[in-house]
Amino acid sequence: MKKRLFNYFIIMASVALLGVVITQVYWVSNAMTLKEEQFSGSVRIGMKSVLNQLVLRHNDSTLRQLSSPFPCFIEKTSVSDIIRPAVLDSLIKAEMGCMKISKDYVYAIYNRKTNRMAMGQYDTYREALINSDHQQSIGALISHGDYYLSLYFPNQHSMIIKQMIGWMLLSAALMLVVILSFWYTVNTVFRQKKISEMKTDFINNMTHEFKTPIATISLASEMLMKPEVNESADKIRKYASVIYDENNRLQNQVEQVLQIAILDKGETKLKPREIDVHRLLEKIAENFELQVRGRKGQIGLSLKASNAIITADKMHLMNVFSNLIDNAIKYSPEAPQINLSTTSDQHGIHVHISDKGIGIAPENQHLIFKNLFRVHTGDLHDVKGFGLGLYYVKRLIEMHQGNISVKSETGKGSVFSVFLPYKTNINQPDNE
Repeated sequence: MKKRLFNYFIIMASVALLGVVITQVYWVSNAMTLKEEQFSGSVRIGMKSVLNQLVLRHNDSTLRQLSSPFPCFIEKTSVSDIIRPAVLDSLIKAEMGCMKISKDYVYAIYNRKTNRMAMGQYDTYREALINSDHQQSIGALISHGDYYLSLYFPNQHSMIIKQMIGWMLLSAALMLVVILSFWYTVNTVFRQKKISEMKTDFINNMTHEFKTPIATISLASEMLMKPEVNESADKIRKYASVIYDENNRLQNQVEQVLQIAILDKGETKLKPREIDVHRLLEKIAENFELQVRGRKGQIGLSLKASNAIITADKMHLMNVFSNLIDNAIKYSPEAPQINLSTTSDQHGIHVHISDKGIGIAPENQHLIFKNLFRVHTGDLHDVKGFGLGLYYVKRLIEMHQGNISVKSETGKGSVFSVFLPYKTNINQPDNE
């Protein structure tokens, strides 16, 4: 139920964030439209002002002619007779400057009925001037024909964006911060949820693992207290041996947890020495041979590295390979088929530990080296362990400046490949 509510919350929060983004985009689009309308309005006011000034100039010229002692009336029929190009150019330039509008424009006076250009800068932008949104009738000046003053701004859109770029960048930056914060929060919540589940799993498994030897020790202790057992030396040795073995098992489990804690704190100290990896693998294989044969399996060796001598901590390296072989046995449901092989190159030795077990699903392969992670195979306790082994293995190999990788296929088995370099800068311990 809690998981369902959590998923609903994430979905609702995602929808809300999407709504905020869409709203912001809508407002930016509206702001652009408003800015374009303001621009068009400013241009329209400027063009009307130009027309008014042209009308005033034309009226003044007519009055001067009427008041002249020698009036001379010449019928002005062409646009150029009524409007001087230089005057028109200076008036437009002055008005556009007054309105703080870009000087990047072209203008023309044309007859709307015939689309014939009468005056202006129309060589390159003829069609654009005819179809421009910025047009003003000059019928007050020229009664014959249907003449219009047209302005066209080639870079109008980029000019408006340039005016709004600061606000748009700020808006985009804030939205990016909100989106990244949301992603980080959700990712953190999922990660913490996963860690919580892993810790719960770890505690459950640890309780189960500790409970078994404790129960065995308790039972053996009770048996030792019975009078009939005390009369038999063989029974005493038998139950004492059980207590001793289970106590060692318990100590090893506690030690494993403590080693991880020390490793996480960075307090693990290596004691590097020259080690023959082949001899080490042979020894480990011998230790596991009885266990493997007990399940009617086999453990094979194919040691082909030309140089098997490296500098490493023998105890930790033995634990590394023992963990990998132990996992190969655990996750082989039938007779374990384990193979240890080595190859080498100029940089170091490659150790491959392969099995024909249950394999690892692709979605889990990048998680198996994380602390506390365990691949679930059904029941919680079907395979013993705390989920610490592979994490410990990876950390120790990295401390030896090597690396580990896995190739696995569900139902067909896994191959863990360990690389250990010949040359390392692991400090040698002081001689005691």
